[in-house]
Amino acid sequence: MSSLGVGDDMSSASDLPFLGPRNNMELQEFSRKPRHSVSVTLGELLKRVGDSAEEKHHVLELGNQNNLASTTPSSFPFVLSFHNLSYSVKVKSKMALPKFLRRGVKGEELPFGDNMKVLLNDISGEAREGEIMAVLGASGSGKSTLIDALADRISRESLKGNVTLNGEVLESKILKVISAYVMQDDLLFPMLTVEETLMFSAEFRLPRTLSKSKKKARVLALIDQLGLKNAAKTVIGDEGHRGVSGGERRRVSIGIDIIHDPIVLFLDEPTSGLDSTSAYMVVKVLQRIAQSGSIVIMSIHQPSYRILSLLDRLIILSRGHTVFTSPPSSLQQFFAEFGNPIPENENRIEFALDFIRELEGTPNGTKNLMEFNRTWQRKKNSTTNNNISSFYNGPKPSLKDAISASVSRGKLVSGATNIDPNLSSSDVPKFANPFWVDMVVIAKRSMLNSMRMPELFGMRFGAVLVTGIILATIFWKLDNSPKGVQERLGFFAFAMSTTFYTCAEAIPVFLQERYIFMRETAYNAYRRSSYVLSHAIISLPSILVLSIAFAVTTYWSVGLAGGISGFLFFLLFMVASFWAGSSFVTFLSGVIYNVMMAYTVVVAILAYFVLFSGYFITRDRIPPYWIWFHYMSLVKYPYQGVLQNEFSDPNKCFVKGVQIFDVSPLRVVPEPLKIKLLHNMSKTLGMNITSTTCLTTGTDILKQSGVNDLNKWTCFWITIGLGFFFRILFYFALLIGSKNKRR
Repeated sequence: MSSLGVGDDMSSASDLPFLGPRNNMELQEFSRKPRHSVSVTLGELLKRVGDSAEEKHHVLELGNQNNLASTTPSSFPFVLSFHNLSYSVKVKSKMALPKFLRRGVKGEELPFGDNMKVLLNDISGEAREGEIMAVLGASGSGKSTLIDALADRISRESLKGNVTLNGEVLESKILKVISAYVMQDDLLFPMLTVEETLMFSAEFRLPRTLSKSKKKARVLALIDQLGLKNAAKTVIGDEGHRGVSGGERRRVSIGIDIIHDPIVLFLDEPTSGLDSTSAYMVVKVLQRIAQSGSIVIMSIHQPSYRILSLLDRLIILSRGHTVFTSPPSSLQQFFAEFGNPIPENENRIEFALDFIRELEGTPNGTKNLMEFNRTWQRKKNSTTNNNISSFYNGPKPSLKDAISASVSRGKLVSGATNIDPNLSSSDVPKFANPFWVDMVVIAKRSMLNSMRMPELFGMRFGAVLVTGIILATIFWKLDNSPKGVQERLGFFAFAMSTTFYTCAEAIPVFLQERYIFMRETAYNAYRRSSYVLSHAIISLPSILVLSIAFAVTTYWSVGLAGGISGFLFFLLFMVASFWAGSSFVTFLSGVIYNVMMAYTVVVAILAYFVLFSGYFITRDRIPPYWIWFHYMSLVKYPYQGVLQNEFSDPNKCFVKGVQIFDVSPLRVVPEPLKIKLLHNMSKTLGMNITSTTCLTTGTDILKQSGVNDLNKWTCFWITIGLGFFFRILFYFALLIGSKNKRR
C-alpha cells in the first residue's frame, strides 16, 4: 500500500498519491456493480500483521491485490433502498387566535395556528455498495433530513415509508452496528493528536479480543487511507491552540467513525466550510471507503466539477421533493429531454441547481420537473434491468448471510465475526467492550486532554487558593469572644458557599463535550453509565487537591478548634462540599445546553441554597411554607456539620460575665458600670454572676443557630449522598436528552 501522507490541504496532487491522476476529470457512467476489485477493506490491509492464527479475526498474508481477491471469501453486495419516505413537523404560528375565534360559520375549526411543514415528501431511491450517493439541494431542501431518515435519526412513529437493506427491513439495533454517522461539525478533543484521537476511537469501537498491536496497526492503516500521515503527531487544536488544518480535521472526524470499517456510512455535508482542494480530498477519501466495500451516503450543498466526477449517484431535492435521481452523467440528457439543455461550457450541477431555484420562485414551482423525473425514471427502469436480484450472480442471500460474508472479509471489526443466520436483533451485541473497559478509556482520554490544558485547573486552583488566603487574613486568629463567635459563623457560611460557587467551572467542560458524547453514544461507542461513572471518578483528584489547599490555608490561620481531628473533619466536609457542588453543577449542565443560561441558573440556585442554609435566618425562624427548601439546600448540611465540629465542646466558654454586653448597645459603657449592672442582674435572677462566670457554651451557640437537628456525621453522609443523587440525575438527563432522534 502506498504512502498517503499529506502535509497541508493545499498540497499539489503529486504530493497526494491517494488522489490518483487528475488529468482525466470527464464525467462518465460508473458501473452499477460493486467494485470490490478496486480497493480492499481496512481489515484486509491489516492482514499483513502476524499472529493471525490465534486471533479471532482471521488474517491473511498481504501479497498483491489479485492474490488477495482469490483468497477472500465471496461477498454479497449490499443495496440500501428507501421507499416513499415522508416526514412532517408541526410549526406553530407566531400569533394564534383563541379557539373560540377559530370557528367557521358551521362550527368547523378554521386552519389557523399550528401548521404542518413537509420536510420529506414521498422520497425513494437506492444506494449501492462501492458507490457514493450524494443528496443535493438548496438550503432547506431536506438534504440533512433525508440523511437523518436513512440513518434512523428520526422517530419511526413520525417517519412514513420504509428503509431496507438487501430487501429486508433494517432494524435499528442492526443499523447501529453496521453503520456510522459523521456529523457536519468537527467534534474532537482539541489537545489530542490525530493518532491519539483515532487510537481512542479504536479502543471504543474495536473489541477487546483484538490485541493492542492490531488496533495500532489498524489506526496507522486508516491514517494512510485518510492522507493524514504527516499530521499524525499534530494536535487537533482549537481557537487558542494551533493544530491541524480544516480539511485534516474533517478527515479525522470521518476517521473516528469508520475505525470499525462500517458497511454503511452517512455523512452530513462533509465538505461544508472547506476550500475546493480540501473538499475534493475529503470526497476522494470517501470514494476509497466506498470502493473498500461500503455504502457511502452524503449530503452536499454544491459540489465542484471535480467532486462531481467522484459521485456515482445523485438525488436532488427541492423543498422536500425529488426532482432528479440518477448518476451525474445523466444530468445533460435529463435536462435536454425536459426542454432545458445544459450549455456545453456550463458547469452541469451549477446549472441544474440554479435552474431548480428559478423554478421554486414560479407559481407552479418544481411540480413539472417532479412529474418529468417520475416519468423519466419509469422509462429508464423499463429499458434497464434495475431489480435488486439482478445485482447478484446467484440467488439473493439473506441480510444476515451478506453481513457474515462482509465480516469475513474484514468489515465490521466491532461486531461478531460469526453471525448466526437465526440471530435476532435483540441478540446483536450493542457494545464492543465491557463496562469497565469503556470507563477506563473515557477516563484516560479526558485526563490526557485536561493535562495538556493545565491552565483550566490552574485557574480553579488559583481561585480557591486566593479565596483561602483572603479569608485567612480577614479572619486571622479569631478569639472566643461573642464577636469571635459571629465572625466564625460568617467565615463558615462564606467558606461553604465558596466551595459550591467554584464548582461552576464544570458547566463549560461538559457542554464542550456534550456533542462529542452524543455522537459517540448514538452508535454505541460506549455506555452512558460508563461515561457518568468515569466523569465522577476523574473529578475526585481535583476535588481532593482543592479541598486540601483550602483547608490548609484557612484552618489554623483562622484559629478553628479541634486540633488534628478537627482539621481532618473540616477537610472531609470540604471534600464532601466540592463533591456535592460538582455533581449538582454537572447535572445542570446535562439539562441546560446554553453556557450563559446555565451559569445564570447555577448562580441563582446556589444563592437560594445559601439563603436557606440557616446562616441568614435560623431554621426555627423560617416560615413553614419555606422549610422544605431549607432541607433541600446543599449548603445547609456542610454548614451545619462544620459548626458542630467547631462548637461541639460543651466545656468551652464563649461568653463570660461582662462579655454578655459586647453584642448589645451597652458595650460602650465603662467596665466598672458593666460590673455593677452584672451585680444587679445577679440579684434580680437570684444567682451569682461574676466576670468569670460562663454564660454561653458551644452547645448554646448550636441551639441559638438552630443547627442541632442533625449530628455532624449525618450531615456529612447526606452531603455525600446528595452528590451521588445528582450524578444519578445526570445519567437520566443524558439518557433522555441525548436520543439523537427527531420527533
